Amino acid sequence: MASTLSRLQFGRLHGLRAKLLRRYEHQPLVSCLAGLYGCQWRRYERSGAQPGDCCCNKLEGASFALLVASFCLTLVFLYFWGQAQNDYNDFDWFNFGNLGFWFPWSVVLLVISAGFFTYITVLMLLAVCLLSEGQKLYLHWSHKIGILVSLTFSIVATAVLSDLWSKEWTTLLLSFQITAPYLHVGGVLLMTALAWPIALHFFRMNSRVRRSLIIGVYLTVLFALYLVPLGLYSPCIKEEGTLGPAPALIGHRGAPMLAPENTLMSFEKAVEAGSGGLETDVTISFDGVPFLMHDRTLRRTTNIQEVFPNRSDTSAAMFTWAELESLNAGSWFLSHNPFGTAGSLGAEDRLRAGNQSICSLQAFLQLAAQTDKLVIFDLYRPPRGHPYRDTWIQRTLEVIQNESSIHSSQVLWLPSDLRALVQEIDPELKQTSGSRLPLEELKSNHIVKLNLHYSSMSTELISEYAAVNITTNLYVISQPWLYSLAWCTGVHSVATNAPQILSTMSSPLFLMSPDEYNLMWILIDLVSLVLIFIIFIFHWWRERGLAFCSGSKIMLDNNGTYSKYKTEMSDIWSVSSSISQAEKTPSLSTNVCL
Repeated sequence: MASTLSRLQFGRLHGLRAKLLRRYEHQPLVSCLAGLYGCQWRRYERSGAQPGDCCCNKLEGASFALLVASFCLTLVFLYFWGQAQNDYNDFDWFNFGNLGFWFPWSVVLLVISAGFFTYITVLMLLAVCLLSEGQKLYLHWSHKIGILVSLTFSIVATAVLSDLWSKEWTTLLLSFQITAPYLHVGGVLLMTALAWPIALHFFRMNSRVRRSLIIGVYLTVLFALYLVPLGLYSPCIKEEGTLGPAPALIGHRGAPMLAPENTLMSFEKAVEAGSGGLETDVTISFDGVPFLMHDRTLRRTTNIQEVFPNRSDTSAAMFTWAELESLNAGSWFLSHNPFGTAGSLGAEDRLRAGNQSICSLQAFLQLAAQTDKLVIFDLYRPPRGHPYRDTWIQRTLEVIQNESSIHSSQVLWLPSDLRALVQEIDPELKQTSGSRLPLEELKSNHIVKLNLHYSSMSTELISEYAAVNITTNLYVISQPWLYSLAWCTGVHSVATNAPQILSTMSSPLFLMSPDEYNLMWILIDLVSLVLIFIIFIFHWWRERGLAFCSGSKIMLDNNGTYSKYKTEMSDIWSVSSSISQAEKTPSLSTNVCL
């Protein structure tokens, strides 16, 4: 009896092995995949890849190569444009200046790129699943056109933006300092998932050249990914206790997501959001009143076309203060909704925002004095023919010293013109430079702060200037990931459009210690390597078992897939039948491959 049970267990083990060796065609799944990928909904329209054959002909191979290239390019562009979100507002106003009308081009471009990437990704998943099922690839002509359109869009969009907005590539490189550890994990997981179809076709191919090419490319990419962390640098990977204080926030034109930029309401919102300083732009009116305006003209942020339709392209400095006060500087914010945040305002704030007027420098300084905030501003020289063209510096200093209660030490003096004269007139002003100059020149000009674009961010730069007591302010940083990078880098302050968002951050995003990162890196790589090894061993064992299975006949149906097969074991069958009769249970039928 023991011998009989042993033989039965042996037969069941062989039955389990036979099930693993069989290659089943998941008919409903394959029909769905082939239908979506190549519009081959009927079984006779598609064909499987027979052992030794390539997974597709030359034309379909070229189509698949274009699909892979399109996937890579659409992914790069989507990542690039996604990380450029910090500067969407600048991009939209750049287009406004060239086209003459407002439209959220940045969001439209993001939606289009996301749509193309999603479409290409679905096609890639379908192709990989078909390959995993041992099917030959056939891409429908409509998808081939779609791939070419996606590829063309990605290339053209990348080329145009590189030409018009090349500085955004610096943003892309900065983003890698934050996202690289997680991109590495994603890349390793992707290569691990691709091991299944690659191993399947590798062991089924007869051509040594193709096999060498496939495994060579795969292993090269895989081990390159494994070793990427050796050259990875991120300031947010640092030892515990070495993180400095959060950079102070300076409201860039106030809080322009919550109120019209450069208005009194905007600066009040920035103060409420926790800003430690306020940033603006100063122009001098025709009758000598310094006021806040970023653009050369009044067309973007006022109703100039309604009040003075014939002067919409006239320089803002050529208007008197009485004319400027008659303009509405808030209704555009509600109609254009530049940051997509106007809808979140309450009824009272919407009413107030729609009635804002142009703010004078004196009112701005008074607010800063009352709330004890630092101020920094660009000062624009009036155009030729303006009464204050040669005395614009002195007129601005008069407002600071005589027409407001602000203390000079609260003013970060940014204009570089006549700096020596300004220092002589008011030595308490904090001299600030808008460019990177040699240390000797900075010291001779009494510079205590640098005001630089965030693309200049680097730990070495910040440390070099901090060593000689020169702090650094970066502009304009509004995205949490970019603020996190500035925090980890040691930046002292940032100008931001989103003080209400950044002020809520208690620590940088993606912050981790070197030990935590090394553990994540090594663990992910080891698990991936083990899984890939198991997958390749399994496919080698299964293909070898199918090829040399004794006692069974391997048949190929018209679809090229292995058909189910049986090997009768009369002795086990007899034992199984007698046991089942004795126990009054259904008989056991075992299909095995010995």
